[in-house]
Amino acid sequence: MKLIALNLPRNFDEQSLALLFKKIGDIKSCTLVIDQYTGISKGFGFVEMALAHEGEIAINELHGSKVGKNKIRIKHSV
Repeated sequence: MKLIALNLPRNFDEQSLALLFKKIGDIKSCTLVIDQYTGISKGFGFVEMALAHEGEIAINELHGSKVGKNKIRIKHSV
């Protein structure tokens, strides 16, 4: 199941994003969107969970949680 993580801290890196979701279950892929000019995170990324039910758990557990000072949002991605 592919998910989008929104409102991530700008100092986040792909490893931090992966660790956040690995607490829930196995991930297939993880991509943080980076500004090509500054090299800084744009504040969102995509995570593909290995199992659909783990994706649902990730949404339920992580959506609305605080990461640093940010309240993150996790949704299904198209």
